[in-house]
Amino acid sequence: MSPVAFEATLENLHDIHKRPLGGVLIASVDGIPSGCVMYSEAEPGVAEFKRMFVNVSSRGYGLGRKLLDAMIEQMVADGYQRVFFSSATFLKHARAMYENAGFVPIAHPDGFPDEWRDKVYFMERSL
Repeated sequence: MSPVAFEATLENLHDIHKRPLGGVLIASVDGIPSGCVMYSEAEPGVAEFKRMFVNVSSRGYGLGRKLLDAMIEQMVADGYQRVFFSSATFLKHARAMYENAGFVPIAHPDGFPDEWRDKVYFMERSL
């Protein structure tokens, strides 16, 4: 993503993930925002989630899994039947969490740059 495209995405996060087709979930530790996840509609019945982060100082509380479970529950309530995402291959603990939550690997989308194929993976699951 180019710097210009990245900046535009940041400026439009509220529109990209707004209700009723998207969502932003925030996790807190001792009242301090410590993690988040965002999702939006990719196509009718299918959601894509992005931007799952847990603050380094808040890791070890299970926030990632709690965010993932809460997001899936909200997606089901929103009427989605499937969810997918992409993530970096170096985030091995995250991948294990996704696999434990029922996500399975899927192919890279058509046109995905060859130079990124070993750095990024895609997964999905039914809801």
